[in-house]
Amino acid sequence: MSTTEAASLIPAIQAHCREIRLPTVSRQCAALAEQARRSSMDPLAYLHGLLIAEHDERQSRRAARRIKEAGFPQVKTLEGFDFARNADLDEGIIRSLMSSEFVAEGRPVLFLGGSGTGKSHLATALGVAACHRGYAVRYTAASALINELIEAQESRALSRIVNRYARFELLILDDLGYLPLPIGAAQMLFQIVAERSERKATVITTNRPFGEWTDVIADPRLCRAFVERVTFRAHIVETGDKSVRLEETLKTQAAVRARKGVGAIL
Repeated sequence: MSTTEAASLIPAIQAHCREIRLPTVSRQCAALAEQARRSSMDPLAYLHGLLIAEHDERQSRRAARRIKEAGFPQVKTLEGFDFARNADLDEGIIRSLMSSEFVAEGRPVLFLGGSGTGKSHLATALGVAACHRGYAVRYTAASALINELIEAQESRALSRIVNRYARFELLILDDLGYLPLPIGAAQMLFQIVAERSERKATVITTNRPFGEWTDVIADPRLCRAFVERVTFRAHIVETGDKSVRLEETLKTQAAVRARKGVGAIL
């Protein structure tokens, strides 16, 4: 078949690809065919290249959809985290968690540390990595989940909401402990934790050391049961108390003042 005759097949190939939903093959078949012709590529290698391109594009779209459905307030990755600014963190442990093996094993991860130490960033990065590996992820601020549970109880939909949160392969519960939980809210949150325990992975960020959790969950028995569930087989990561966020704010303010000072002199 001549080059001209082969090229005339491209529109038909693209039409068939659209019909059977192979958009990446449709877009790339002409360019890859030309590359194959110039390099005398084996037909099977050409076909393999097309299928790899389609596979990779589909995986990328699926990951993007999972990330959107997870509900992250901001998409953050480990590449955007500066370990040099937090000497309290064990970088090796964090990087090992990025494999998402803890999700496959249904193990909890707890980030404990002060405000601005990178807990939410790291939790989100773990969630994004899990999305790329095909896991169903849900992010929620602890306060938002509590409000959702209270509203669900009032509308008699509590069991449905508990079951929904129990099904996610990874649940990220951010900023637990800033405010004490009403006893009813703590009991509802415990239902979710108990349903997920030893089956599904949960990431929790908190500014409270374990000795202060009774300030969050006042009932000592419930508090103990809650802590036992979220710490069993858990990876516990301490992020320290030095606020990277506050340090960045102070540096920015100092730079602004310095620029204003230079402007006044000029």
